[in-house]
Amino acid sequence: MNEDPTPSVSRPDNKYPLLRALRRSRGRWRMFGFVALALAVLALGARLNSEFSRSNTDYIALVSIEGVIVTDARRMAVLEDLKEDENVKAVIVRINSPGGTTAGGEEIYEALSTLRANKPVVAVINELGASAAYMAAVGTDRIFARRLSIVGSIGVLFNHMDASGLLNTIGIDFDKVVSGPLKAEPDADEPMSEEVRASLQNLVDDSYNWFVDIVADRRGLSRRAVLTLADGRIVNGRVAHNVGLVDEFGGQAEAINWLETLDVDENLPVWQVYPLPESFEQRFIRVLGEQTKTMLGLDAAPIQGKALNGLVSLWQL
Repeated sequence: MNEDPTPSVSRPDNKYPLLRALRRSRGRWRMFGFVALALAVLALGARLNSEFSRSNTDYIALVSIEGVIVTDARRMAVLEDLKEDENVKAVIVRINSPGGTTAGGEEIYEALSTLRANKPVVAVINELGASAAYMAAVGTDRIFARRLSIVGSIGVLFNHMDASGLLNTIGIDFDKVVSGPLKAEPDADEPMSEEVRASLQNLVDDSYNWFVDIVADRRGLSRRAVLTLADGRIVNGRVAHNVGLVDEFGGQAEAINWLETLDVDENLPVWQVYPLPESFEQRFIRVLGEQTKTMLGLDAAPIQGKALNGLVSLWQL
């Protein structure tokens, strides 16, 4: 029986399982890279197509205001763009917020006041529209709320924590050199003096009076009527409607029906313009970051709420 004189040659990876595993791993990474690239191309194409469609189609813009309100340059830029965009036939402001900083509420109020001079703007209060969130709502042409939405809390506050007792107990004292008696006051290491309290009360009162005045002006109420409601209380949508803080019951569908009375086509698409939906790239980076933090053991529970500095118009976090 003749034997094949050619010696058999074994593949290197048959002898070394590690090489075989590396070959398989490299193939998987190539496939992963191909899939990721394909998804990125599809996402980019979808986004470009959406932007192209939006630039050539009339629509109703949706601005969502949720959570604690602070000043936001990106939101302001969006509201400014809506004013100039001829394809935007109306704006719906969807609100679910307990309020926030007075400056944040004023910023939205002023922007919506300017916007409504160019096109119809309507607010829809879902679960909650209190304090600075209600301040924002009165900047629109019309306010809708559910019968059991929470509305109101017209008022302003300045928070201060007196930790002097605790600091004295553990033997810590702060010292400072200031240019005047009210500089860097109030201080957490001592009780608030009457002079400091009077100064802050003037600040709160002036801001509160401005808030009351814009509610009276925009809602067509007397200042005295607003003052009876502006003791910080919250009310439901039914009471808010009875006293004139909101115009009608309902949500987005009812708001669109009202816009139709202003010759805005009810069949126009409603596109959210703020905050913009998370893009594929943003989602990919977020997920990658979360996975990295998990691998490093840094995935601690997120801090609830936001720290607000200065004057606030807030029901509760």
